[in-house]
Amino acid sequence: MLKARIKFRKYGIMRFIGHLDVMRYFQKAMRRADIPIAFTGGYSPHMIMSFAQPLGVGITSDGEYLDVELTEAISSRKAVSQLNAVMTEGIEVVSFVKIPDDKKCSGMTIVSAARYRILPLQSGKSMDLTIPAPEAWKKGVCDFLARPEILVMKKTKRSEKEVDIRPMIYEMEVKNDALELLLAAGSEENLKPDLVMDTFLLYMGSDPATFPYHVHRMDILAKNVEGSGYLALDALGEVIG
Repeated sequence: MLKARIKFRKYGIMRFIGHLDVMRYFQKAMRRADIPIAFTGGYSPHMIMSFAQPLGVGITSDGEYLDVELTEAISSRKAVSQLNAVMTEGIEVVSFVKIPDDKKCSGMTIVSAARYRILPLQSGKSMDLTIPAPEAWKKGVCDFLARPEILVMKKTKRSEKEVDIRPMIYEMEVKNDALELLLAAGSEENLKPDLVMDTFLLYMGSDPATFPYHVHRMDILAKNVEGSGYLALDALGEVIG
């Protein structure tokens, strides 16, 4: 078996499609694109695929990842071409790379951070009508991050509990008229960008309910084991010739 990682973009109207529907969408796309994907055994076989980090409804992204198992090799260029030929507008495959045949290398396992871009909007009616981030945010971000603790009420499946989210905010800065965030992500720690944004807006004296903004996920990242910082998940694979 050969394992491969697919990177794709999700934009436009497809941002309103939930994770389970995206999974079904890719199952159909695999068949239509004639990708040699492997199936499980048993009485109810299904495609062997797993998503690195499900994306929330309404969020667009340039860096989503799907790991699959293949029954035979297919070149990266051919796979990307055949998949995009059957894709609808709003989903675009960016890369298709070979990854190690090791459970420790799966997307779900290695994710440790995610980079986001927060775009202030003119109104909540359209994510296309953006406005520059307020000038006061530049100093506000510095003061916000200088706090020893940032306590918030974080909802779990069963209850709510007070959590210090400061250690999970790795980077936060106003850049190119937007707010960019690097946040903890994955199975061990996971911080949602809207929780950070709403907390920051309250700190700045704004009401999150009346301040529209759009969340765009720029990429999902893994720790760079050979050095400092983070790497995009597709950088950990190899192009298939």
